[in-house]
Amino acid sequence: MTTIRLTMAQALVRYLTAQRVTTGNGTEPLFGGMWAIFGHGNVSGLGGALYAVRETFPTFRAHNEQGMALAAAAYAKAHFRRRIMAVTTSIGPGCTNLVTAAATAHVNRLPMLLLPSDVFISRAPDPVLQQVEDFQDGTVSAVDCLRPVSRYFDRIVAPSQLLTALPRAIAVLTDAAQCGPVTLALPQDVQSMAYDWPEEFFAERVVHFRQPPADPGEVAAVAAVLRNAKRPLVVNGGGVLYSKGGCAALRAFVEKHGIPVGESQAGKGALPWDHPMLSGAIGVTGSTAANALAEEADVVIAVGTRLQDFTTGSHALYAQAKLVSINAAPFDAIKWSATEMVADAAVGLAALSAALGTWQSETAWREKSVKLNDQWRRMVKEIVVSPRADLPTYAEVIGAVQASSPDSETQDIAVCAAGTLPAELHKLWRTSTPGGYHMEYGYSCMGYEVAGGVGVKMAHPDREVIVIVGDGSYLMLNNELATSVMLGLKIIVVVTDNAGYACITRLQKACGGAPFNNMYVDCLQGPHGIPAIDFALNARSLGANAETVTSVTELREAMVRARASDKSTLISITIDGPQCTEEGGAWWEVGIPEVSERAEVRAARAQLEQDKKKQRL
Repeated sequence: MTTIRLTMAQALVRYLTAQRVTTGNGTEPLFGGMWAIFGHGNVSGLGGALYAVRETFPTFRAHNEQGMALAAAAYAKAHFRRRIMAVTTSIGPGCTNLVTAAATAHVNRLPMLLLPSDVFISRAPDPVLQQVEDFQDGTVSAVDCLRPVSRYFDRIVAPSQLLTALPRAIAVLTDAAQCGPVTLALPQDVQSMAYDWPEEFFAERVVHFRQPPADPGEVAAVAAVLRNAKRPLVVNGGGVLYSKGGCAALRAFVEKHGIPVGESQAGKGALPWDHPMLSGAIGVTGSTAANALAEEADVVIAVGTRLQDFTTGSHALYAQAKLVSINAAPFDAIKWSATEMVADAAVGLAALSAALGTWQSETAWREKSVKLNDQWRRMVKEIVVSPRADLPTYAEVIGAVQASSPDSETQDIAVCAAGTLPAELHKLWRTSTPGGYHMEYGYSCMGYEVAGGVGVKMAHPDREVIVIVGDGSYLMLNNELATSVMLGLKIIVVVTDNAGYACITRLQKACGGAPFNNMYVDCLQGPHGIPAIDFALNARSLGANAETVTSVTELREAMVRARASDKSTLISITIDGPQCTEEGGAWWEVGIPEVSERAEVRAARAQLEQDKKKQRL
């Protein structure tokens, strides 16, 4: 056996560079590179190994470990999980800064390889700078915080352990059901240890993404449920987008069998927004068409969705319907006593369609669906251009962004994650391209947006990436705007400024509470009062172009200038925070106190108890 002597860090980097994947562009590296903020623990071992391959395996520097890991998650999502980024940090706060981003990827089933440095295995200099000491367990370090938010976790205490750990990591990262973050803790002394590696370990390998087939018995069971249905409805999730051929399979299925589709946040874009059978967004942030059909459906076919409460109206929106589920993950397929088919979305839909033969939903249901869907599309066109308040609204901002380019429905990628905008964008953003709607709404991580925009631009450098973000989320984590400038990854950031957390204020009031600690005017203040935040000035200080606009017309004109620029641009606009799109929507369960001095809270609690009676048991 031929061997090659390398340090553990050098071997790790060489193995990652040997992993390939087949894409529409041919064979490409599975890993797009490494996000890295160096500190003690990784600057010498892994840092030196990365320097040696910097021309072929790029290393990207960011400004915050959470931000770069969120960019990695967005990169994987934008590639429909077919390409991945790795992330390395130092041993202390650099490592723990990864936890939120890892949780975001975990919830959203997104792959990324986390390579945090760890304390010395030898313990010779113990405790080292930044080391977290556990008084009961000498094997615990800060890296163990990542265990609950990793799909696979390993600590490499000897170089030879990479021979088993790395193939396992790749297997999890590329598995349809297990996909999520993988953490390999890298003790800083082990990174620099040498070992004689089998040369064949570094042979180029093309990763194969399996598409789990459907079990014939499960296909028959699901088909039996559907044959007795008259008013079926498909709810599509992110699994449709992540499945090779999933979008085409969904389209063929619903056209052949005459079934309307309600799209989840993760599944939006699988069908063009103007497809006759697309009813638009479903659930708490849903359209009038999809939610009306959901209330009448006798069977709901959940395809590639984990049935989050926003998608199901806290399991009350279509509780009357029988539930069938097609999902690559058994964990998701069996939820809520569904008749399950554990299978890839494309494979499962094709098998089910073959089993159904010429069966279709009833004629009246198809006709009603097409009518309601058309009404909703016409409603959207009206909503995004109709002033509803003295200040611009979220809807008008969305309309102006899309009106600034004739190609917006096919070329733009909208990026968002938290606040009011996910609801508005879910209803109103029009896209005809899978991936044109990039919403992180599994974890709804405030601060994802700018970093996520950078990751999306890395995946799609030739498309316009537009981050639409509220002032609250922008202030959470905006420094990766500087990263976008440094790397030449041009994004457009539209900040909707409503002077606080308007989304949570609305929820607070809906639960009977008094406005408190969300909007600046309702917060405890010192002698200088509310800060006057200049978002454009902030963006310019980070190296980006920026301007502040005061009207929808000015926003549209600023968008034209931003599109023409080759540099990241921020546009800030003050909006009417309370004014949201009232059309559509569904009930959402939130915990409301059983005991309160406020009559409004007691009334909200009484309504909650009534609404809960509608939930699926």
